[in-house]
This record gives sequence, C-alpha cells and structure tokens, in this order.
Amino acid sequence: MTPLGLTVDETWKNMVEGRSGVGPVTKFDPAKWQVATRIAAEVKGFDPMLRIDRKELRKMDLFIPYAIFAAMEALEQSGLIVDESNAERVGVVIGAGLGGLPMIEEIAEVLRTRGARRITPFFIPMVIGNMASGHVSIMTGAKGPNSCVVTACATGTHSIGNAFRMIQYGDADAMIAGGTESTITPLAFGGFNSMKAISVRNDEPERASRPFEKDRDGFIIGEGSGVLILEELEFARARGARILAELTGFGMSSDAYHITAPAEGGAGAVQCMRSAIKDAGLEPGDVSYINAHGTSTPYNDFNETLAIKSLFGEAAYKVPISSTKSMTGHLLGAAGGVEAIAAIKAVMEDMIPPTINYETPDPECDLDYVPNVARKAEVTTALSNTYGFGGTNASLLFRKFLP
Repeated sequence: MTPLGLTVDETWKNMVEGRSGVGPVTKFDPAKWQVATRIAAEVKGFDPMLRIDRKELRKMDLFIPYAIFAAMEALEQSGLIVDESNAERVGVVIGAGLGGLPMIEEIAEVLRTRGARRITPFFIPMVIGNMASGHVSIMTGAKGPNSCVVTACATGTHSIGNAFRMIQYGDADAMIAGGTESTITPLAFGGFNSMKAISVRNDEPERASRPFEKDRDGFIIGEGSGVLILEELEFARARGARILAELTGFGMSSDAYHITAPAEGGAGAVQCMRSAIKDAGLEPGDVSYINAHGTSTPYNDFNETLAIKSLFGEAAYKVPISSTKSMTGHLLGAAGGVEAIAAIKAVMEDMIPPTINYETPDPECDLDYVPNVARKAEVTTALSNTYGFGGTNASLLFRKFLP
C-alpha cells in the first residue's frame, strides 16, 4: 500500500518505470496552517470499505486500515490459511513510527473546543501503535506472538527482523510482519519543517525527492504499509508454499551519538550492515544490491555513502545502490516494510529499481546509485537498510531461494 499503487504488482511496476508518487498535499490545506512544505507522497484511490465495514472503521486511524490491506494481500498471495490447526503458531509484528497522529490532532481540537465529554470512547484504541498488529491478529485469527515495534524510520525493518528471530527461536512457525504509517498532517509537517528535514521544492513535487543528488534539500513525507509473510522453511515446504526469497540476515545497532543526526562516517550503519551480512554467513563482496535508506537529506545520504565505502572497500564502487524513496517518498515507520518488498522483487526478477531525479552528481556521493533508469542485472542477494531518529539502525539481507 504505497503512493505508487495499492498492490505489490502496481507499486513494483511503477518503481521499475521510475514514476514518482509525490504531488501536492490534499489531506489538509498547507496555506491555512502556514507550513513551508506543500507536497507529499500520498496513497491514492484507497477505499477501506472494500475490506472493513463502516462500524469497525470508526475505531481506526488510517495507519490501521493500511496495515490490514497490506497484511491481507500478503496472506492471500502466500496461500497461508490461519485456522485452528496452526493459529497459535502464527503471529503478528506490525509497527508504526508515529501511529495515530492524525486522530490525536483531531481529538485535541475536540477537547479544546467542545470539552472532554465529547471525546469518542474509541480514541485511545484508534491511535496507539500496537493496534495495527491487534486488528490484523483479530481479522486473521493469528494467536501467536503479537507485538509492535516503534523505532522511528527503522520500525518496519525491526518488525520484520524481530519476527525473523521469533521464528528462529521457535516461538512461531509463521509471522505477519512489517510497518505502516499515515501522518500527513499539519503537526507532522510543522515539526519536520522546524527541523529543516523535509523538502520545500514545492513547485516541482515529482522532482523533489532526489537521494544522493547534489541539490537534495530534504525528504518527502509519504504514507502506506508494507507487510511480509515469513515462514520457517519446513513449515512452508510442508504446505507447498511458493517461496519468493529467503531472509538470511538481520542486523541492528545504535549510533549512540545524536537524537536525529547520523553518526559521523556512518559508524552505526557500518556495524548494522556488517551484522546482517555476518548473520547470513556472507561477506560484503557477496551482496548484489543495496536498497539504501537514502532519504534525500544532505547528512543521511552522505553518511550512508561513507558507511558503504567503509564496509565494502573498493567493492563499494561495484555494488548497485538505489533509493526507492526517490519515488515513494519516506514512509517513516512503513519504509522498511515497503523497501524489503522492493529488495525481494529485485531478487525475484533480477531487476534493480532506479534512483530517480538524479541529475547533478554530488562529489561526496560518488557510488553507483542506478540513476534514473531501472537496470537488469543478476541479483542473488539484496541488503535493505533503514535508520531512524534516536540513532537506531536496522538491515535485512534477502537472497534467492535455492530449493
């Protein structure tokens, strides 16, 4: 569920074609709230009542329906049926970085203008981050581990990684895992503008997200959800599952440096990528493709480039790197889930999505960012990176499944 499409197939097609999902903000009036940024990567044409009845929708902020739709698409594609025979061995880990911020803003206005008695009794369960996992568990009947990760922009990746570990530890046979977010609101825009973190290239929305490019001026706020079905290998084989790829490595680290800025030289990112590659039993030279965090902010892109150079050495100049945020914008807590799917599709189809809007090279970002046009290439392994405020880092490594 992304600004590029309401399904995996639609999103992937538009990624490969290098299309941008960025446009003018429609969810609120930026002029009314005097926010500097007037563009965003919004999900378009979404009808939650295709799966959720009106009564249930009254209990959900938008990040929850996004998660439900992504999870149900994943389940349907996987063919996994949750029933009495396996329900206690199927779990859910879906996180949100900011959760129900739109409804928090709306209900705060109700409190201010109409008083506490007019607050809906559904307010709290509408906005708390774990309710995406909760609703997906209720809808699917999954009774295994049920939890929520909140690690800012690394949320989706940490959710998938934690689910991976739960299966490895024997706590579950299958997990529904990913991230979700919908925070295109005046408060979010005002906050990120105050930090000078988001782009103000308002006159050229489709060209505003330009990771690793010289003239980048900040990220674009996006929304949506990305969810995977992870299964223990023998469990998947026993039911005849179509295995898309193998998740073989997960790495985590902390910069222990600053609440928002990445560690100088990308030290935390180096540790995180190294851990994921080691966990997979591989060496840096074995990585075929990197789906970068690549937010289009000056410091992040520079430090991620330094981190890749530090870990990969001369091989850094040979490994293709792209940022799909150039097309989707930055989905915050959902970014890791969507970008994991992009990495898996690259492995499945031997196709690397581009970094669009790459016009003027930055001398400090001098690696192969697959500029502007998708590239056909053998992709045996794909590393997906996400980094979040608070200095939290996460990486996943996927590879082709060899029966």
